[in-house]
Amino acid sequence: MSDVERDVMEYDVVTVGAGPAGLAFAIRLKQLNPDISVCVIEKASTIGAHILSGAVIEPGPLDVLLPGWRDSPPPICVPAGEDEFWLLGKDGGRKFPLVPPGMRNHGNFIVSLGAMCAWLAPQAEALGVEIYPGFAAAETLHDTNPDGSPGKVIGVRIGDMGVAKDGSHKPGFTQGIDIHAKVTVLAEGARGHLTKRLVKQFQLDKDSDPQAYSIGIKELWQVLPGRVTPGKIVHTIGWPADNRTYGGSFLYHLDGDRVALGYVSGLDYMDPEYKPWEAFQQWKNHPLIKPLLDGGNILSAGARAIVTGGWQSLPKVEMPGALLIGDTAGLLNVPKIKGTHQAIRSGMLAAEHLAANGMEPAGFDARLRDSDAMAELKSVRNIKPGFKKGMWFGLLNAAWETAVGGRSPWTLKITPDWSSLDKVGEHEQPKRDYVDRTLAPRDRLQGVYFAATEHDEDQPVHLKVADTSICITRCAAEYDNPCTRFCPAGVYEIVEDATEGKRLQINAANCVHCKTCDIKDPYEIITWVTPEGGSGPNYQNL
Repeated sequence: MSDVERDVMEYDVVTVGAGPAGLAFAIRLKQLNPDISVCVIEKASTIGAHILSGAVIEPGPLDVLLPGWRDSPPPICVPAGEDEFWLLGKDGGRKFPLVPPGMRNHGNFIVSLGAMCAWLAPQAEALGVEIYPGFAAAETLHDTNPDGSPGKVIGVRIGDMGVAKDGSHKPGFTQGIDIHAKVTVLAEGARGHLTKRLVKQFQLDKDSDPQAYSIGIKELWQVLPGRVTPGKIVHTIGWPADNRTYGGSFLYHLDGDRVALGYVSGLDYMDPEYKPWEAFQQWKNHPLIKPLLDGGNILSAGARAIVTGGWQSLPKVEMPGALLIGDTAGLLNVPKIKGTHQAIRSGMLAAEHLAANGMEPAGFDARLRDSDAMAELKSVRNIKPGFKKGMWFGLLNAAWETAVGGRSPWTLKITPDWSSLDKVGEHEQPKRDYVDRTLAPRDRLQGVYFAATEHDEDQPVHLKVADTSICITRCAAEYDNPCTRFCPAGVYEIVEDATEGKRLQINAANCVHCKTCDIKDPYEIITWVTPEGGSGPNYQNL
């Protein structure tokens, strides 16, 4: 961005991201000290429009944050009922006699996390928090070290609006403002683009393993009356994933004859031909799932990366002028498939730390690591990495870790997801054993329609590929262009060009901001940056 003089807004704290972590932080800080000025900026057009999660929540941290919340709960909030855990084959499945401890949900609630964040935002505003949807933080601001290098974080810069694809200013051009703050709190969710840069700049991950991720693809369905048992929670493993691919599903019965369902694929998969979106659609057509959906219709759909590295992948969560909370830090509990309680817990802890320490981030990392949030992650640190050796080893390892309460004298290592792909010809192709699909959506573009994603076609492409020649040479030969398969929205295409021959085409307007390409690209040449504020998906009750 240009260095022209910009309008400046001053706050004590600026929070990037209006998810559960960012809003819980803002609420708790204003509860502790109403005189502290706090603003929350959110890149989505409305609060909750970019939020996608299962989601079953443990209510404990929310009970502490807002003790009376059960008297006026979020719009979708169904008490958890019976739990089921299935191992699927192509034609049927076996229900496990016991549900793993982490998946037992008595006392929990099924919610729409997007709707829950939209419900939390007015409660933050009632305390004096200023919330600005449609404000996309394009970069962090820094003071200058004596050697001229960027130093302490002093705020964020909002991206310009009305910039054409060629960089020129359109008639409606609006220059982004600078927000200066004593403390910048990053609550961007998994693979935040500002966090990614700060981790590198301040070497926050030098003492931790690389972060790991999965992709979660979700749909909300309206089904025929009489088929839903509100509160019922079903998880499956097995088909359509092969033994070497980490994958599993969730199916949550809501009220109003609605079900939330989705499929999670670990982005450490090795098969270069694997297609996470198609795996989800296969699972929907399984004979145990399809009868529930037949005759129904999709209300909303989307996809999002999920942070799964856990305890050993936690970076340092403080730096001069800023700190990390929630999924930006990497606090999701993988065996539970839950991160909302961790996000709220970490947001509250950050607020309490700043309020008690003169708005100084220093010391928050030690405080978080000494908290219940980290104790929970440490006890399950070896469960997800165990599945690298296959599903059956992973299940046995998970049983062992559960039995000993995570007190194994070892910690399994995490490797970066981008490095896990086998090359074409070196990977033993699994038997797909797929079924004929009849349920909507018929293809990824129809799935994009149900995400209601919107981008002005004439704006700079927000998916930066450092060297597109690699795509049609090395990547085509070595990996058969996996971006055309791992992207759930059809953003990446290899097309024939009359003058260039084959070339990469980026359909940026399709993007649902899942960040998978930024994570899984085997050459690490794709960088996701924020488009214009207000762009992207408009999820409804996801």
